[in-house]
Amino acid sequence: MFLLDDYLKIANSGMIWLLCSVTVVIALLQAVLYMRMARKTALEANIPQEVVNTSFRIGLISAIGPAMGVFIVMVGLMAAIGGPMAWTRLSIIGAAPTELTVATFGAEASGVELGGAGYGLTAMAVSWFTMALNGAGWLVVTGLFTPSLEKLREKMSGGDTKWLIVLSGACSLGIFGYLNNNEIIKGGGNAFASVFGALSMVFLVKCIVPKCPKLMEYALGIAMIVGMACAVVFDVMAGK
Repeated sequence: MFLLDDYLKIANSGMIWLLCSVTVVIALLQAVLYMRMARKTALEANIPQEVVNTSFRIGLISAIGPAMGVFIVMVGLMAAIGGPMAWTRLSIIGAAPTELTVATFGAEASGVELGGAGYGLTAMAVSWFTMALNGAGWLVVTGLFTPSLEKLREKMSGGDTKWLIVLSGACSLGIFGYLNNNEIIKGGGNAFASVFGALSMVFLVKCIVPKCPKLMEYALGIAMIVGMACAVVFDVMAGK
């Protein structure tokens, strides 16, 4: 029977860090190769380098808000399943609440609470396995059906680039609207983050960007940070 300290020593051992680093390095290489491919495609499409650089900055800044949320959850997850596995899972998936929930399901399947009394090596292994299965489904579906979905999208657009833009925009609005709706329903800090983030974006685009156009590429990242800050203030005032 392993004690709490025993399983955490194994979870944070040098061998686990080494094995997990392989996956993270592969993910990093994929990101680098993707950026190289994007720049190469931009040259072939005769897109000005200024537009490419601006797009890269917008994406980089917009990623700060979500990354902060992932980092906060990762700190909590590290205390339960160890640093290497938390680092690996959130490096390749990035859905922090999902990973935490799935790890909890794995612990409950072993009859214990995540990181609680009785959570030992066996329960941790079940949490790891559950997290791996949860992520495997997305990878399989993406690998098998992405090419077909691209053909379906082209067929639905009928070769009309304007309609394709509208279709892609509608899909994005539906996805993010659904995600925000779930957070608003939860109430409290979650709702504050969604509402004040949206209001901040509208305020920046309508009032600030016209006076300072260069701020447009930073607007989304700023709105995310403002939304999270408002959620933290609300939770602190509510004593949560």
